[in-house]
Amino acid sequence: SMASPALLMRVVASAYSVAEKAATIVRNVMAGGDLGIVEKTGANDLQTKADRLVQMSICASLARKFPKVTIIGEEELPTGEVTEELIEDGHCEEILKKTCPAQYRGIKEEELVIWVDPLDGTKEYTEGLLDHVTVLIGIAYGGKAIAGVINQPYYNYEAGADAVLGRTIWGVLGVGAFGFQLTEAPAGKHIIVTTRSHSSTLVNDCISALNPDSVIRVGGAGNKIIQLIEGKASAYVFASPGCKKWDTCAPEAILHAVGGMITDIHGNSFQYNKEVKHMNSAGVLATLRNYDYYASRIPDTVKQSLVP
Repeated sequence: SMASPALLMRVVASAYSVAEKAATIVRNVMAGGDLGIVEKTGANDLQTKADRLVQMSICASLARKFPKVTIIGEEELPTGEVTEELIEDGHCEEILKKTCPAQYRGIKEEELVIWVDPLDGTKEYTEGLLDHVTVLIGIAYGGKAIAGVINQPYYNYEAGADAVLGRTIWGVLGVGAFGFQLTEAPAGKHIIVTTRSHSSTLVNDCISALNPDSVIRVGGAGNKIIQLIEGKASAYVFASPGCKKWDTCAPEAILHAVGGMITDIHGNSFQYNKEVKHMNSAGVLATLRNYDYYASRIPDTVKQSLVP
């Protein structure tokens, strides 16, 4: 008989379905019209009813199936009973059919850490920039991001009333990444994607030093990594603290699965063990290709301003 699928592939297969459920919640909250917006630390740090319901849904659904996995979500939420309609029990069969890489076959539940951003791009969500919004579920082992799911609830939302809304991108190191068309940015063009709502002198000085052909300003870390893997941008540069582990874990796994690179501004890789601090205080530099070109051009003044 077939050996049962490895734990990692079961977790990713479940995370896929859980992310699709999350997307439905995100769309339903928006359609209902009452976003229930709360300011956390200020006008650029918002939480909506969608952030809260989605985190409850993701965390409760995965914890029920994988009780010993550590799950860390962005939102501080009161612990309480989660209603049954928020629970997603399904999984993606396609993912279970893929072979788990040998180095991940012996993983035990208690060795996994799942980093959850229930709604990446909350500010954009509240402003109706719906294509910026993603749901991020990143899976780490030994402190490294090894698998991830990114759902775009509003993918295709400008394609007309009959369009199928939303898509789910997923990846596992050593297996690949799926659900999108891998495309490289135009050769010889330096197109930088960066923050839309968290700009600063440092962010802008760093970008100027790279002498880009163009700069794209969009919300959401998940969205920025999608710009890289679909060839719309050649580098994601954010010379500022502010990004957190739940913003980068899923995107990192997907980017690495297709041969890309993501580090802080100094070139250090991110750590995702459960004890790690949540803030990526030394910023982000990511590319699908030509990482060294951008890394070698980050000004020393910028590096000195950002302490890991």
